[in-house]
Amino acid sequence: MSEKNTSQVFEGSVCPLPLKHDEQIIMGHGSGGGMTHRLIRDTFLPYLGSPALREGNDYAGVSLGDPASLHGRIAVSTDAHVISPLFYPGGDIGRLSICGTVNDVAMSGAVPLYLTASFIIEEGLPISTLVRVLESMKEAAAEADVQIIAGDTKVVEKGKADGLFITTTGIGWIPEDVNIAGSMAQPGDAVIISGTLGDHGIAVLAARGGLGLQVEVQSDQAPLNGMIQDCLKVAPHIHVLRDPTRGGLATTLNEIVGQSKVGILLEETSIPVRPEVASVCELLGFDPLYVANEGKVIIILPEEEAQSALDALHNHQYGKNATRIGSVTAKPAGRVLLRTSLGTQRILDVLMGEMLPRIC
Repeated sequence: MSEKNTSQVFEGSVCPLPLKHDEQIIMGHGSGGGMTHRLIRDTFLPYLGSPALREGNDYAGVSLGDPASLHGRIAVSTDAHVISPLFYPGGDIGRLSICGTVNDVAMSGAVPLYLTASFIIEEGLPISTLVRVLESMKEAAAEADVQIIAGDTKVVEKGKADGLFITTTGIGWIPEDVNIAGSMAQPGDAVIISGTLGDHGIAVLAARGGLGLQVEVQSDQAPLNGMIQDCLKVAPHIHVLRDPTRGGLATTLNEIVGQSKVGILLEETSIPVRPEVASVCELLGFDPLYVANEGKVIIILPEEEAQSALDALHNHQYGKNATRIGSVTAKPAGRVLLRTSLGTQRILDVLMGEMLPRIC
């Protein structure tokens, strides 16, 4: 991970005994000594052990491809994950940490290649819990076709980290003919969402149990890079890609209109929300347009490429419920408007405060 001479310790006799899954994390696992190496050897490397990580250096030396063919830019994104609870319907903090950072890199139109991961582990966390998380990370990384090439572990006293926090950084490659940014939306563009809204936020809320909710909703967390690349093949002039995570669709669109100095008009009747999610939101006084998502993408692109993008989305497992939800307008610049089912219009402003804390 980041400790000195890690590969030598793995081969030597400093930590010969295997770590058992029924053990718990103790402060010695963060010492940087034999117990740390044993934790890495027996718990992390079986799941996250890419060739670069197994070299045991304090850095990862990797290639972005053939230098003669590389014409473009590097995309880098980093994210911290502090979700509570660690496991919930449809996912867990491990899958979330991979998908969240892969998606952030992919929103540039880049092909994600590598991730780094840093773990802050609370004393007392069962090794079996950590293994579940790492196994989930391994599966998500394989699905996204990325490698985890560097990492670090720290252990803190009981009560200081709520089990486990994970920080991931992603690295990808943006081809030179791709120019996607929040400032690129243009009047006349179509606005597409790749699926139903609010699934992740409501799934996590229900898993907390405090409200006694019995609702069959799964988190939507998923790596979207493959689907996005499929869209770019048929809609090469996409202007904006953005994943509506914290703050939901409405807050994310407000960020975009602020960057692009345009307006957006949404059609309420076109916005997809599962009936279960809509019912919980109505019960609790939430607006699903502000609830977090972890497996959806907003696509803003020229009108003439909208149907091709929708066709590509519908052919992908994570885009079957994709739909056009509105258009970009010249005025009012900096405003997101919603045309309601009654034919009236209302302003969608940014989310003020925190609707659902510790959601990602």
